[in-house]
Amino acid sequence: MTMQIESKTIEEAYLKASKEFNCSVVELEIDIIQSPSSGILGMFKKSAIITVSKKNKNKVKKSDISNISNDKTIDMAMKEIKDGVIRLLNASCFDIELIKIQKYNNMTISIFLDGKDAALLIGKEGYRYKAFSYLLYNWANIKYDINIRLEIAEFLTNQQDMIKKYLKHVITKVNNNGRAQTKILDGILVKIALEELRSEFPDKYVGIRTAKNGGKYVLVNNFNTKVKDEDNK
Repeated sequence: MTMQIESKTIEEAYLKASKEFNCSVVELEIDIIQSPSSGILGMFKKSAIITVSKKNKNKVKKSDISNISNDKTIDMAMKEIKDGVIRLLNASCFDIELIKIQKYNNMTISIFLDGKDAALLIGKEGYRYKAFSYLLYNWANIKYDINIRLEIAEFLTNQQDMIKKYLKHVITKVNNNGRAQTKILDGILVKIALEELRSEFPDKYVGIRTAKNGGKYVLVNNFNTKVKDEDNK
């Protein structure tokens, strides 16, 4: 079955296609019929139009690899993920390429992308980075039960450096008071903060909480201790 999808941007069209076919973008055959254009003074504006069909390819089921070690699972996944990422980048409108794909740990594959349009792929406040990372994670996790660590240029490294500096006062507060929580953090930052604080305090409860305004933050506390969270508005 072939479907035509229209949206404001190529990225949104890819996401719609993924939802319509209930699978990852890399499992789809995608042709870009029309690239989006903002037009002139609001006139002649064009939407992104793509045609989509699902690839006729047998999926690797979790049950088929349940008895294989993590190392072999990742080795098996690496080539297919590499080919899928290359096809996805070639179908996009971005001048960017796959620089490196390698094993990060026993449960994670590290993917490094770079190119002239790295900043465009990252997007304002990392919104395209988050969407692209989510698509790759969804595919790899469902198909192989492994994680993806995506780096575009040095975006992830810079985010990690920034959050580590911010967490210094949170760590000090935990050491002094036994508990603390971060400010409201955006998507990728809350995940980085969670990992950093869990590594720093392996004997404490470290989890993500949702504030009244819907924002996410990380709470560090003693296990089996009920406390009222600070105001995060």
